[in-house]
Amino acid sequence: MHERYFKEAQKVAQGATCSRAHCGSVITAKDGTIIGRGFNAPPDNDESQRMCDAVLNKTIKQNNDKTCCVHAEWNAILDALKNHADKIKGSTLYFMRVDDEGEVTEAGEPYCTVCSRLALQTGIKTFGLWNQGPEMIDTEIYNQKSYSFYR
Repeated sequence: MHERYFKEAQKVAQGATCSRAHCGSVITAKDGTIIGRGFNAPPDNDESQRMCDAVLNKTIKQNNDKTCCVHAEWNAILDALKNHADKIKGSTLYFMRVDDEGEVTEAGEPYCTVCSRLALQTGIKTFGLWNQGPEMIDTEIYNQKSYSFYR
């Protein structure tokens, strides 16, 4: 069952315009309906807002989140809130990372505390990552692992 949603997240990731990472996310309501989709791209897909290579105040942005774009998870959450806010509580977020050819790569360990906090804040129950297959993690545990990643 989960593989279907990961495949959809893979398709979404192929639309990513970020120059550093190609990621996609879908969110499913408790009944399995997809309620949100997102890929990583500059804010509002506006190329003038692309900052991945920008030098600001003589420093380059910290690289701990691997992209300067709006994350796929954030865009999927925003999409779900805009169109299905009543269904986001108890939902599942599926995250997929792909290479330049659109082929699946490992998602890696939970590391983005902004994504984990936003998922918790909006009531997402489960966070799915693809690492040699589906890994379904309770969002509270995902959040704890994200913070532990930097210790």
